Amino acid sequence: MTEISVTLKVWRQDGPDAPGRFDVIAAPGINDEMSFLEMLDLVNERLIGEGKEAIVFDHDCREGICGTCSLMIDGRAHGPQKGTATCQLHMRKFADGDEIVIEPWRATSFPIVKDLMVDRSAFDRIIEAGGFITAETGGASDANLTPIPKPVADAAMDAAACIGCGACVAACPNSAAQLFTAAKVSHLNMLPQGQAERVRRVEAMVDTMEEFFGSCTNHGECEEACPKEISIDFIALMNKDYLASKFKNKRFLSRS
Repeated sequence: MTEISVTLKVWRQDGPDAPGRFDVIAAPGINDEMSFLEMLDLVNERLIGEGKEAIVFDHDCREGICGTCSLMIDGRAHGPQKGTATCQLHMRKFADGDEIVIEPWRATSFPIVKDLMVDRSAFDRIIEAGGFITAETGGASDANLTPIPKPVADAAMDAAACIGCGACVAACPNSAAQLFTAAKVSHLNMLPQGQAERVRRVEAMVDTMEEFFGSCTNHGECEEACPKEISIDFIALMNKDYLASKFKNKRFLSRS
């Protein structure tokens, strides 16, 4: 256990339309075993004790599951450790005397609520467009009644690992949300339970995504920034399903 002293350069902003600024805040005596969010908690306690306003940031589970701990740290989504959410980043990744720049996600589709907290409800609109399956009412059926090949189950679970944090959008130079949408589409479209809505789902979710976010140009920054290391292969699968859905829907409309 070692104590370090760092300097925080923190973005402060009262709301989406308010001007923002960087505040420089000294953070001495930080235990290097603390998580990044525990460090911010300590800094906030000191600020409140000095009669100053605490830094607003988003968090919930602090177990790398919920995705709310969305911060740009030194210009990288979730910080310097790959495959790690901010809440699981520890201060031992930083050196004594470091200056750490902390910013919110920088994307028009994620307007700032205050300081480091952003509104990611655009993701909710995508999920609402098609993130569900048809299921018969009544008691749950036995799991083994719907056989699923292991490679399919594994791939679906890989896609379902997405925690919806928005790092892919924040890292993308186009503020695209293809990796998020592809993960949410694919983990349902791969499974037998998701086939009933497959064509309608991919079209509705992609069309909704395009209302809020930029277009993918295959930079690959989304995969690099993703704390769950979700593969951009899912984007290719989504694009394939999307093209098929447009073709099928066009044929259907031409007959009606």
